[in-house]
Amino acid sequence: MDKVIFLDRDGVINVEKNYLHKIEDFEFVEGVFNALGYLQNLGYKLVIITNQSGIGRGYYTQEQYDILTQWLKKEFLNNHIFISEIYCCPHAPTEDCNCRKPKIGMIEQASKILDIDYKNSWIIGDKGSDIQTGLNAGISNTIQVKSGHTFDEKESKALFVVNSIKDVLNIIKS
Repeated sequence: MDKVIFLDRDGVINVEKNYLHKIEDFEFVEGVFNALGYLQNLGYKLVIITNQSGIGRGYYTQEQYDILTQWLKKEFLNNHIFISEIYCCPHAPTEDCNCRKPKIGMIEQASKILDIDYKNSWIIGDKGSDIQTGLNAGISNTIQVKSGHTFDEKESKALFVVNSIKDVLNIIKS
């Protein structure tokens, strides 16, 4: 079975910028390559699951998102990080889809290509909806990072709350 790290994109992998869709605006969170390399070396598959409502709202196109995503995959490969897949919910919050977090549609998509070991997998996000997605899918190993959206730490349902992705090295050991 595959141990998987499910990662939100904005606020976890890159600095949070509203409706980010241009390569020139993309800024990696400090320590992301080291952290993901560490997790990859522990045998985890890396999967990004990201709500991109800017597409559904008409702020940018699917094509613009795809260009950024292809660039992102190349940047990871240039740093010896293999991302198994990147799933995106392009729908506006008002659409009744199964893929928008906290629903589990993107994790269900991943389960079609990976034999997910839910007990030993993790979800890392910066919003409560990211954490709730993991819980809804049966992933109890959850980390909420403070490098993205602000939230009340006391209200977090995450198992761990850390400053950023680089702090997972202190939590995930095998």
